[in-house]
Amino acid sequence: MPTLSRRPVRLAILAPLALAIAGCAGMTSASANPAPDAPLVAGQFPQAPVEEGGYEWQLHVPRALAAQDPEDRKLWPLMIFLHGSGERGSDVARVKVHGPPKVADADPDFPFILISPLLPSDEDWNIEKLRAILDRALQSHPVDPDRIYLTGLSRGGHATWRWAAQEPGLFAAIAPVAGRGDEATACNLTEIPVWAFHGDRDDVVVPEGSFAMSRAIRACGGRRSRLTIYPDLGHNSWDPAYADPALYLWLLKHRKMSEIGEK
Repeated sequence: MPTLSRRPVRLAILAPLALAIAGCAGMTSASANPAPDAPLVAGQFPQAPVEEGGYEWQLHVPRALAAQDPEDRKLWPLMIFLHGSGERGSDVARVKVHGPPKVADADPDFPFILISPLLPSDEDWNIEKLRAILDRALQSHPVDPDRIYLTGLSRGGHATWRWAAQEPGLFAAIAPVAGRGDEATACNLTEIPVWAFHGDRDDVVVPEGSFAMSRAIRACGGRRSRLTIYPDLGHNSWDPAYADPALYLWLLKHRKMSEIGEK
């Protein structure tokens, strides 16, 4: 059954709880990862495309990660955020208008390495270009490959469903917001923890887009999908979804090799 909720915003509790969960997960030494031991700068900064014709992107490095000794650095969870149609264009700062990059801009302790690409005007998300950015991050930063999370809103929510179905072994968990997936791909998502969000009065991407995927995943035998429907809310389900610490703590409970807490 979908959850009907408008949770209070309590972002101040996120960092300490997230670090506690990360500790329970058993952060792995970065020596097992090809990430370099060069110093990292805390904060969120624009990045050039990694290949010709690729996307510009914002990169957030948590303050606690930057403060670690490069010779004794731990692996960190990575989140990829895909924005919606309204942020498309040539200004990479626009990706910080909504969602996790907005949260990270306000909170330098946001406990994920965060990748937020920019989609040019009149384009749709290209999975190969997104994967190129992820591959670069895996090479250049101490990313835990068992804790890669994907989320997006509206057009980015559509792409979240699509990318996860295309590479089901890549992500530890996904969170599509106000998005619509392809029910024909639902059987690819039975092993991925999913938390989808939608407003019950959304007339841009009707909530059936999330209901249909949830039903299709369960019809394929999946039991790791959940859906939150916000009452009396239109297309903008991303403000309450991304303002809720419960989403980030839920993501951090999941890793590909093992799980913490409830699935």
